[in-house]
Amino acid sequence: MTALVCGSYAYDTIMVFDGRFKDQIMPDRVHMLNVAFLVPRLRREFGGTAGNIAYNLKLLGGDGIPMATVGETDFLPYEGWLEEQGIDDRYVRRVPGEYTAQAYITTDMDDNQITAFHPGAMNQSHSQAVPADAGITLGVIAPDGRDGMLQHAEQFAEAGIPFLFDPGQGLPMFNGEELLAFVDKAKWVAVNDYEAGMLEDRTGLDRDALAERVEALIITRGAEGSLILANGETHEVEAVKPEAVNDPTGCGDAYRAGLLFGLMNEFDWLTTGRVASLMGSIKVAEHGTQNHRFDRDEFRARFRKAFGYDFG
Repeated sequence: MTALVCGSYAYDTIMVFDGRFKDQIMPDRVHMLNVAFLVPRLRREFGGTAGNIAYNLKLLGGDGIPMATVGETDFLPYEGWLEEQGIDDRYVRRVPGEYTAQAYITTDMDDNQITAFHPGAMNQSHSQAVPADAGITLGVIAPDGRDGMLQHAEQFAEAGIPFLFDPGQGLPMFNGEELLAFVDKAKWVAVNDYEAGMLEDRTGLDRDALAERVEALIITRGAEGSLILANGETHEVEAVKPEAVNDPTGCGDAYRAGLLFGLMNEFDWLTTGRVASLMGSIKVAEHGTQNHRFDRDEFRARFRKAFGYDFG
């Protein structure tokens, strides 16, 4: 099976603040906020939802093809990285006069994050259409340009290609009616706990009602694991204790790749969630979103150690 991953490519500039945001921000002054954080550690990494999901799916042995719009000239280093990783870039379109999307992420000692994001070429994502005749068997709509997300959902539905709706940080761009349209077109929906609350608030439906409209509603809860609401059942997926907690950036994308791998291999929901959970655990132990590595035998051994059985 082949997944088309509609989302972004981005350069992530990741900064670490050796303190806690809560100690620097005065609640009674947030209406006139003016703060600065000293960030002695800084890295520039390859990122973006499409890039991260495709990278993690490739590690697992799945076939994922990203679809994204990028800057015409500044994407060259990322392009070289994709070639090294063997990731297909046939649906990566260079946009003249634009930068590749840029994320500036500051993380504190409690793993809270403040992010500034410049979309750049990502805002042209609607200039690409979902290929209906390219052997794509499932899709992903991850955070991307607003118009692109809307159009790609419609195109997946028209082509009869089941897709995972992963609104992520793009969720606030849509009103309740638009979000319900996404849900009704999607086969699966994945959100974190905060996003689930926002989705409930904007649609006026609680999570049980939302789950009835899709095959599965997946809700991640960080160190508390995740919930998969499917077929009237709620599967509680335990978190896997990471070897270290170094960088939460990209953990959600790693988890989504695990979901895709489970769907591609028709695993049961609990096993699918556990593959995804282990992927998030492996990612959080490494800095950056595409620096963790493993071979398939190693992943199987880690899964067996964490859950006591083999998948697949």
